[in-house]
Amino acid sequence: MPLGQNESTCADGHAKLAAMFSAGVMQDAQILWDFHQMPDEGRATDIGIGLGSHDIGVAEHAADLYQKGRFPVVVFTGANAPTTLDRFPRGEAVYFADRAMEFDVPLQAIIVESKATNTSENFRFTRDLLAARNIEVSSATIISKPYQQRRAWATARKVWPSLDLVCSARWLGLGEYIESIADPDRVLNMLVGDTQRLWVYAEARFAVPVQVPAVVRAAYDRLVDAGFTRRLVAAS
Repeated sequence: MPLGQNESTCADGHAKLAAMFSAGVMQDAQILWDFHQMPDEGRATDIGIGLGSHDIGVAEHAADLYQKGRFPVVVFTGANAPTTLDRFPRGEAVYFADRAMEFDVPLQAIIVESKATNTSENFRFTRDLLAARNIEVSSATIISKPYQQRRAWATARKVWPSLDLVCSARWLGLGEYIESIADPDRVLNMLVGDTQRLWVYAEARFAVPVQVPAVVRAAYDRLVDAGFTRRLVAAS
């Protein structure tokens, strides 16, 4: 696509978002988005762990990291959530594995864990599956949605504390990501929900605590007040 055409497409996408949501909503969403990003250290690890979700881009990014030699084996983990049952009826991990193979990851480099229904189970079931296969690992690259990175890290630190972790996700701006998913309301609701889960899951001891800056909590509160509550969970 010519550069000018690409810029025009991005501008059109941002204009549509501006028309759909207020400037304040997008500013607050950007604060949450920026907070959830974690730098990819770029170093090799024993395995990759691709977390299942509605975002097939996780599998594509995992394939790209595999091709770059970041890990020799990738585990795709995930059954279904209510948000993915219609899209991935055979299970998230199965579809992610298929997508990775379309991007030239060989079958022998893929392990499918197809029972996990939440992030804690993603790591527990992956750990147990590797142990059952006598595969010893001391480090892993967690591949997730961009706004899931902090929660994924906090959960892994709780469930699998001995594992040396690197986090990685597609490096997209918020507007670009919303355009790639083609469901702005879903992305903003899930962004708010993942933010809330940082403290709710830490309080429930599903994850280690993560310090949430006051500016992030304030942006979260405003988005909740604006009605982005579909992905909130009940606090204990």
